[in-house]
Amino acid sequence: MRETDWDILGIGNSAVDELIYLNQFPQPDEKVEVCDVQRQGGGLVATALVAAARQGTKTAFCSLIGSDELSVFTLEELKKENVDCSPCVYSEHGVPFHAWVFVDKKDHTRTILYKTGVVEPPLEAINEALISRCKILFIDHHVPLAGLKAAKIAKDLGIQVVADLETNRIPGFDELLNLIDHLIISANFAHQLTGKQDVEDAVRQLSGSSRAGCVVTAGEQGSWYSEFGGDINHYPAFSVDVVDTTGCGDVFHGVYVAELVKGKSIIEAITFATAAAAIKATSPGGRIGIPNTEQINTFLSSRYYEDDLGKD
Repeated sequence: MRETDWDILGIGNSAVDELIYLNQFPQPDEKVEVCDVQRQGGGLVATALVAAARQGTKTAFCSLIGSDELSVFTLEELKKENVDCSPCVYSEHGVPFHAWVFVDKKDHTRTILYKTGVVEPPLEAINEALISRCKILFIDHHVPLAGLKAAKIAKDLGIQVVADLETNRIPGFDELLNLIDHLIISANFAHQLTGKQDVEDAVRQLSGSSRAGCVVTAGEQGSWYSEFGGDINHYPAFSVDVVDTTGCGDVFHGVYVAELVKGKSIIEAITFATAAAAIKATSPGGRIGIPNTEQINTFLSSRYYEDDLGKD
């Protein structure tokens, strides 16, 4: 990797999550006592950058941001994690997404209500001077025009593009899809995008000789992946006592990208990302439980030790 200001530049959304913990999700017209309420930072790119920063990588965040209370909270939380927010564009119109996450402690499910933010930076802020400062560009679907322009610039500069996409209902989606070097999406979106019900068929359609990695994640079922359109492989999830799955996908993305920065192989990146997501799931909220590299190594060592014991 060439010398740059940042290992990873993330252009995308941030969110403020109001986490509401319940013993069980209420039925219509039912009154239920709340067990706990927490506020944490969230958002696809923002949380992924926190996860990557905890692996020791240099990260930067670019988004439209305002001066409201949600924006102030967002910036404070990111700066605590050593995420460089200097690429952010400040505007009175900017505001993070705001989400109310209802976590069912009994069934380990979550229901999210959210208010859309205004996070896409102006296109004039996305230029070669900015993109050239990173080793890897990471984008999400919340900034479609800025993301597409950034991806085009990155490709021209030979910078890898990693994406977290959850919808194809955005301008320029097909063009953007062709620019992505590492596509990591959920099984539900892969099914929707390809029309294929079998995960392997979906990976086969989404991968290709020009795509370095295609990873389709399916929660407790693990993930399926292909490199440059080659064989499709499965990586199992780790079994843990789940507390809250909020942010697990974002953490997977962030740790995956961090491992790429370190020169690791795709299987090594998936291994670390899978372990990180599992560890996060044992803690409430999207960020508190994000592990650092040492914690991931310890987790993996214990799992491999348990596997070895099982073979005796």
